[in-house]
Amino acid sequence: MPVHIHPTAPLAPRALLPGDPGRALALAQLVLSEPKMFNHNRGLWGYTGTAADGEPLTIQSTGIGGPSAAIVMEELCDLGLERAIRVGTCGALARDLAFGDLVIADAALAVDGTSRALGAGGRVAADEGLVAALRAAAGDGARTGTVASSDLFYDRNGARVRGWADAGAMAVEMEAATLLRVAELRGVRAGCLLAVTDLFERGGRRRIDPEALVLAAERLGEIGAAALRVEG
Repeated sequence: MPVHIHPTAPLAPRALLPGDPGRALALAQLVLSEPKMFNHNRGLWGYTGTAADGEPLTIQSTGIGGPSAAIVMEELCDLGLERAIRVGTCGALARDLAFGDLVIADAALAVDGTSRALGAGGRVAADEGLVAALRAAAGDGARTGTVASSDLFYDRNGARVRGWADAGAMAVEMEAATLLRVAELRGVRAGCLLAVTDLFERGGRRRIDPEALVLAAERLGEIGAAALRVEG
């Protein structure tokens, strides 16, 4: 049995993986019919219910950062997970990204400790089928490209951040490389859809307002669930 995930409902073979437990609850209420608590241990809330296509879907929070995400992904794989999409937030590195813009990650720069400890090279690719499904579900509403996965939310090293942009990263977040690497090792399929919530500017960063964040999270859930439906 898993150590950290304590299932109280069946795991669906497909899952959406937000970082935030509160967002997991909100998405469960938005995209699932009759959601049941899948996990509440360690505050990593998860829910399983019926999606719009009539098939089961699990929404499981991963917590913040690679170490927590790796534990959740490993244990979901132990329970029978087949494909998953991270639905989370990111900071824009590309200057033409704005609050609420969506980014489909086709790869993640492994600049975090966890994915590197798991043997990742310079970058980890997302599943091509899930990338295509996300693009189809999002239509013209999302950009596709590389993101950087970092251990730090508050990174004071501007040169390092600029280096990720120079390496082709459109945005930075904290879990994608780890989730994609665990999926690679475990033979499951994984993708990543992000909403821009932070803009980096000279002298600091600006954060999306709370109402816009809720709307962006809802779009993540709807598009992610639709992509998993297409892939089903």
